[in-house]
Amino acid sequence: MSIWDRLKKELIDIVQYLDDTNTTLVHRFERFQNEIKNGAKLVVREGQQAVFIEEGKLADVFGPGTYTLDTKNLPILATLKGWKYGFESPFKAEVYFCSTRRFNDLKWGTMNPVILRDKEFGPIRVRAFGSYSIRISDPAAFIRQVVGTDGTFTVDEIQGQLRNTLVSRLGDLLGESKLGVVDFAANYNELGEFLTKKMAPEFAAMGLELPQLLVENISLPPEVEKALDKRSSMGVIGDMRAYTQFQTAEAIGKAAENPGSAGTFMAMGLGNNLGGMMAGQMAGAQMAGMHGGGPPPLGGGFGGGMTAPVPFFIALNGQQAGPFMTDVLQQMASSGQLRPDTLVWRQGLSNWMPANQVPELGGLFGPPMPGGVGGGAGGPPPLPRS
Repeated sequence: MSIWDRLKKELIDIVQYLDDTNTTLVHRFERFQNEIKNGAKLVVREGQQAVFIEEGKLADVFGPGTYTLDTKNLPILATLKGWKYGFESPFKAEVYFCSTRRFNDLKWGTMNPVILRDKEFGPIRVRAFGSYSIRISDPAAFIRQVVGTDGTFTVDEIQGQLRNTLVSRLGDLLGESKLGVVDFAANYNELGEFLTKKMAPEFAAMGLELPQLLVENISLPPEVEKALDKRSSMGVIGDMRAYTQFQTAEAIGKAAENPGSAGTFMAMGLGNNLGGMMAGQMAGAQMAGMHGGGPPPLGGGFGGGMTAPVPFFIALNGQQAGPFMTDVLQQMASSGQLRPDTLVWRQGLSNWMPANQVPELGGLFGPPMPGGVGGGAGGPPPLPRS
């Protein structure tokens, strides 16, 4: 072997790229004046593809493997350079190594809320968050459409554009899905799969593949979430009257634990109120046992007589409530819950009548209106109906 052949063997280049960043999508192989020796070795590892570019024109693309660079392995480049009979001298070309592995756990999210029209709550604003992964599926198209002449192209340089593209399509997806807010959580997988299919053509045009997109959370504004929590709480409570009585008893216990005068007076007031309510309910039960039933239906005249104080039933929002003793009704009148025209009934009345027409209750609102309680055959006319 001659000295020249030995020197040529030692000068053979190895063209390769070892990526230790885990964020590089494309890296341009750096050579002095971009010269590559004839017979150089090209090493392309798994998860890579090498793209040759000569004078700005895309030439040959190599997948994983080891290659000897000559006219046989560089047919497009040889054609561009006009090598009809092979070549022996170094040649100039740019080599770009493209990573074809998956880049996972890339985050996406809405910077501003997306306005939707919900079938149950009306117009609402929602925010969405999730993650996705990308992979270079067409290195030539990716270099042509995205990278250009960038020597080192990383995920960070394209992540913002991809995120904005995903978010811009999210509003259309949520609107077209016709799902209610309460149904979003049960359809995260379906929404992610649908959005992945919808975005695939746009990613493919850039030479990218979207292997996976996950919708991790779709949330409402804090004030709307609080209102929804209250609505859910009301559904869980069920019987509001029983819950109110339980809360009152709890409040009495907590107020009594306060050694200050304010807590003592509060406990006394709540205790008197609850005591009156309980006494009225007990008296009502006794009356029901003695007279064989509760008050008559709302509406109509009255009659009969009474010789001893008894509790009253009242009509609140079209529903029967009580019975209540007069001291409790006095507190209700002071708070505005019991009004002069509120219908009431007690044993001895044949039907419901306004509170200010009952002598026992007229003093709660001022002088009683003309009329009274009695069992006469005439009595007042029936109450007008709306």
